[in-house]
Amino acid sequence: MHRKNQTLFIFLALFCTYFIWGSTYLAIKFGIESFPPFLMGGIRFTVAGALLYMVMRFLGSPNPTKQQWLGATAVGILLPALGNGTVCYVQQTVSSSVAALSIATAPIWMAIFASIWGHKITRREWLGIAVGLVGIVLLNVGGSLHGEIFSAFLLIFAAATWSFGSVWSKYLSMPTGLMAPACQMLTGGVALLIFSALQGEQYPAVISLKSWAAMLFLIVLGSLVAYSAYQYLLKTVRPLVASSNTFVNPIVAFGLGIWLASEHVTSTEYIALAVILVGVFLVLSAGNENIEQ
Repeated sequence: MHRKNQTLFIFLALFCTYFIWGSTYLAIKFGIESFPPFLMGGIRFTVAGALLYMVMRFLGSPNPTKQQWLGATAVGILLPALGNGTVCYVQQTVSSSVAALSIATAPIWMAIFASIWGHKITRREWLGIAVGLVGIVLLNVGGSLHGEIFSAFLLIFAAATWSFGSVWSKYLSMPTGLMAPACQMLTGGVALLIFSALQGEQYPAVISLKSWAAMLFLIVLGSLVAYSAYQYLLKTVRPLVASSNTFVNPIVAFGLGIWLASEHVTSTEYIALAVILVGVFLVLSAGNENIEQ
């Protein structure tokens, strides 16, 4: 029974990271129409983290130890701040669908960083990673990122920092349960607010209804629900499976970007998407050993 419940929770968590996070790219696009990018990310994660922290304390969760706060801060800086904050910045000039597709490099970095800690990637997974990499090369050679070297570098940087933090978190002292994502979002959000202030970003004088709706979506679904689901996956399944959302998110982002934001997707980007989907199939079909305690 325990095994069945765990499998159900894993599928629910994957559903959240696949479809909710896939739609956050468009929400970020709508949000930065009014908010500066780092300020928006800072407000999003600080509010979400503070809310979840207060709820967990109210429910009886102990305040994290100094060592746990340090671990949560390290992950908070790598994931919400450097990872997501960089994506928010790049989306000022890159479409939401292309940003989502570029972040699909995350499993490649996951494999490299997991290997540092002794994890052995199966041949089928390596094949999936290689196929996914071909898709990323296609995107950079013939897609919207062609000639946008700095934007492409920043998106790869975002994927790498997110991946390193995800793998490293399994070896750091971390608060238990949902207190972990609460502290990570809180510290990452504060780091973004500090960086926003250093960059001289100003709180917008006028905020559109679309941007407010996007901010609410990002706080509640994108952070409180999906980020917590991702942290559960990191503790329950292999890093490559936990990061498989980076392959599926582009499908959702493509559809929503075309439907709601009239984004243009080139034929090369469609080919890159198809190649990446083959890669995720290979990674996820690598075997039952993907789920481990």
